[in-house]
Amino acid sequence: MRSNDPYAALKYKEFNIFLAVRFAMVFAWSMQFVVIEWEVYSITKNPLSLGIIGLMEVIPAVSLALFAGHIVDQKEKKGLLVKCILGFSVVSFGLFLLTWPQMVQDISTKVILYSIYFLVFLGGIVRAFLGPTIFSLFSLIIPKKIYPNAATWSSSVWQMGAVLGPALAGFTINWMGVHWSMCLIFGFSLMALIFLSQIPRKPILNPKIGEPVLQSLKEGIKFVFNTKIILGAISLDMIAVLFGGAVALLPIYAQDILKVGPEGFGILRAAPAVGALITMFTSAYFPLNKNAGMKLLAAIFGFGLCIIVFGLSTWFWLSVIALFLSGVTDGISMIIRQTILQLKTPDHMRGRVASVNSMFVGSSNELGAFESGLTAKWMGTVTAVVFGGTMTLLTVVTTGIALPSFRKLDLRKDIKEHEDNN
Repeated sequence: MRSNDPYAALKYKEFNIFLAVRFAMVFAWSMQFVVIEWEVYSITKNPLSLGIIGLMEVIPAVSLALFAGHIVDQKEKKGLLVKCILGFSVVSFGLFLLTWPQMVQDISTKVILYSIYFLVFLGGIVRAFLGPTIFSLFSLIIPKKIYPNAATWSSSVWQMGAVLGPALAGFTINWMGVHWSMCLIFGFSLMALIFLSQIPRKPILNPKIGEPVLQSLKEGIKFVFNTKIILGAISLDMIAVLFGGAVALLPIYAQDILKVGPEGFGILRAAPAVGALITMFTSAYFPLNKNAGMKLLAAIFGFGLCIIVFGLSTWFWLSVIALFLSGVTDGISMIIRQTILQLKTPDHMRGRVASVNSMFVGSSNELGAFESGLTAKWMGTVTAVVFGGTMTLLTVVTTGIALPSFRKLDLRKDIKEHEDNN
């Protein structure tokens, strides 16, 4: 099999099933987040409430991340993933009931709002285990020699779900209402379970089954902090996403600044993911492994510029273009970071490394949402977005100056070593 074959990973049946599961879950999760954002802001008309949604999800996701990584490395991956999807289904069904007008007509708005926050919190618990489990299962169904190609396709499918979920959310809110939008989300979680049933159980590769929890967690953290390439990549991305979390304020832009309604909101929400998706499909043909460090720095710098343009824009289509280009640059960052993680992480530590990555990068989306909501409350929406973009630019410049070795990062040698070993 040619190492530069853009379809190499798609020749493995189990990997295709894995992609279907991942798409269904990303679609459902991203659509649910958008629907809940819209519902909560419609109830409160308070920017801070959008930040609270992110905070309610990130608190359990971060608090349990390291423990979840330990469990993932100790347990069979498919069974854990089934439990994660079932947990998400329970949360989705609860939100379905909370948005059913006949069901909640005698319940106060305050109780409904707090109940939504509680279910989002439960979703954060599920998420703590979901990400590391998917990351670990990935390595069990695909040969190491095609990890970079498989990582590109996996990221592409992730972005496809992130494109269609928010876009469809905007239209279904308008056509069907929030309640039936939640019903559709619940259906996609069941679809993921059906797909997953076609993947057989996989062996546990951890040679330290039964290792004490604290010792296991210490080993995972030590590995990440001693592997400077991994630490640098996820730290840089975390800070960029933390300060560039303008997406959390899109309901305000759609309703109050651009005045484009739910359909325009759906377009704005999907624009970054469309850009990232195009980047990822393109990278299957034109890999980003050469001069990966410089490309990562340039991509995140471009992301910060796009966020600033979006924050200042009062023209809908300029806002869409800025968000689209932010997705292009974010897609480059994601591909390089995922390739680094897959190439540099030993099989028996994938759960713990993925958990640390989740604490850095995954949680930064929700922390960024909280930061954006809080600064929007203090500074005003436009100022908050521009501030976040500016901080992203400063972070990239500082990193580039402080870590010259990171600028010289090139992944071609690592890929060649994996090909020779397989």
